[in-house]
Amino acid sequence: MGLLSCRVERSEIKAGDHIYSWRALYTYSHHGIYVGGQKVVHFTRKKETSPSTFDSSTISSSSKLEPHLACPTFPDCGFQQPNSGVILSCLDCFLDKGSLYCFEYGVAPSVFLAKVRGGTCTTAFSDPPGTVIHRAMYLLQNGFGNYDLFENNCEDFALYCKTGLLPIDDQGIGRSGQASSVIGIPLAAIFSSPFKLLMAGPVGMVTVTAGMYCAGRYITDIGVRKDVVKVAVEDLAVNLGWKHSSEEETCDDNSNADDTSSAAYFSNKSKEEHANIQQV
Repeated sequence: MGLLSCRVERSEIKAGDHIYSWRALYTYSHHGIYVGGQKVVHFTRKKETSPSTFDSSTISSSSKLEPHLACPTFPDCGFQQPNSGVILSCLDCFLDKGSLYCFEYGVAPSVFLAKVRGGTCTTAFSDPPGTVIHRAMYLLQNGFGNYDLFENNCEDFALYCKTGLLPIDDQGIGRSGQASSVIGIPLAAIFSSPFKLLMAGPVGMVTVTAGMYCAGRYITDIGVRKDVVKVAVEDLAVNLGWKHSSEEETCDDNSNADDTSSAAYFSNKSKEEHANIQQV
């Protein structure tokens, strides 16, 4: 266990582990669930997203392995359902030449606060490996909704697979420790009158800022939050409204198909009438 994160060797990880790798000089990390057999299930942007179009997932989660490049190690590396951001990759492609780290669960509050960076551990406890793998493989086939940098990212995906916990209140922040490190810190409190008395000098400012940073990370940790509930993976689409959205899209598609069929019918009818007139 390191102060920043927990680096491990490949021989140390087990199926059902939540793993991650740092990207771009430790500016962010990409997370996934190791399912065994040198395979990782993780959450990225959807297939149809154009590489030329800016997307928050482009800078926060996706591996650099392009879909059109075949993996020399595993034929099924890169498997991804249409219109889904959940993808199966081999461990090499997931790490993208980076180091391997293992996310820690059930850590003590003192250990959690000692970690300088968010997105490396949680006070929440993990479910059994079999349950974790089942969730990951189910979501590989059924998707995990739309990617969102702050509310539904790769770390959120891995945390759900490990714990089955989802927030019931829409507070604009997901379960991700990385996201809470950025937007979950109540910096406004620094400028309130009680804190101004402590910020007379640089030392006071640093102390207050560091304290608020740690407090913000801790109160947004999924193991501490009171607004989370256990949700079965089979019910995930209903709880997050994905089923409703999917039904709306299906209705729209059916409506478009009906409109097309009607247009074709009337077009053919018009042609028949025109032919009859010419014959007369």
